[in-house]
Amino acid sequence: MNSVGDAFGWAFKDPAWLGKIAVQGLILIIPIVGWIATTGWLMLAFENARSGRNELPPAGFHLGRGIGIFGVFFLYGLVLGIPGIVFNSIGAHTVSTTQGFTYTSGSPLGSVWSLASQLFIDFLAPTLIIMVSHHRFRGGFDFVNIWKYATSNVTNSVVGGLIIFVGSIIGAAGLIACCIGVFFTLVYSASISAAVAAWFERQQSAPAAPAMPPPTPAA
Repeated sequence: MNSVGDAFGWAFKDPAWLGKIAVQGLILIIPIVGWIATTGWLMLAFENARSGRNELPPAGFHLGRGIGIFGVFFLYGLVLGIPGIVFNSIGAHTVSTTQGFTYTSGSPLGSVWSLASQLFIDFLAPTLIIMVSHHRFRGGFDFVNIWKYATSNVTNSVVGGLIIFVGSIIGAAGLIACCIGVFFTLVYSASISAAVAAWFERQQSAPAAPAMPPPTPAA
């Protein structure tokens, strides 16, 4: 990939992309097992992208590869989501419509927290994928090195996180297609995350530009 924006089209460089995404999407329908399998598929896609192979991994139950990163994202989402649940519980109130329907509305602060925590996870996502790839599950909780790697070039982390966030919106857009379409768009979203992580690792590992030499004093 020449730029992070290429992550949106990386999956389509594989001539067999449609079949692979379709089958992995069907696997994703299976609760828990399908989710773990698809995160394993993401990790394999990351390895292909980082090695320069424009090829999606075959669809399948990649549970061994997925359990680590699935656990990491699940725990990060759980811990960071607790304050949002608390805020929503405190600020919850019942709203009645003119049509006679009632529903419970959460706190605006809870919604803001949920969005902020998701953006923070997306900011860390490329680093987490890389750390788990190299160090398995424990790599996802090496907080010192995670933060050091993610902030060694904050711009790359922000850009990569925003692309992953947009990818998640694309993934959720599948709900429009009779709901079941979301499983296929989520798999496509996983391919975006994999490609972004490969780009991010290459950028973070690139040598810094040499410093400009001091000006020569005038004679």
